[in-house]
Amino acid sequence: MKKTYKRYGEAFKRQVVKEYEAGASVNSLQKKYDIRGSATIAGWIKKYARDGFRHEIIQIQTTEDIQRIKTLEDKIQELEQALGKIMLEKLKLESTVEELEESYGVEIKKNDAPLSSVSRSKSKKADGR
Repeated sequence: MKKTYKRYGEAFKRQVVKEYEAGASVNSLQKKYDIRGSATIAGWIKKYARDGFRHEIIQIQTTEDIQRIKTLEDKIQELEQALGKIMLEKLKLESTVEELEESYGVEIKKNDAPLSSVSRSKSKKADGR
């Protein structure tokens, strides 16, 4: 037995979306037009509707969740400010080094970033220490 697939034309899809925008529910439209797929009309609404779905998502949170989010947002802001200060200090030090190199005509040796304690212990093991 062959399976039958329904294909809907664009004009039909737009008509269904127009009825949705006029106030019909998705369930009533599915019944009216015998549309079986639960996401079919939702996809058409997403694609063709002027304002999308008529509903909006409301997030319900406990006071503890709200406080935790606020605390984390404050921490992020604090860390961003600290990072900004460090970057400014780094730029200041780099420009000072450049000035000294130009003034004295000597290249100042710049070390690579210091190794963390984990990296140091790995490099010692690799050296056989």
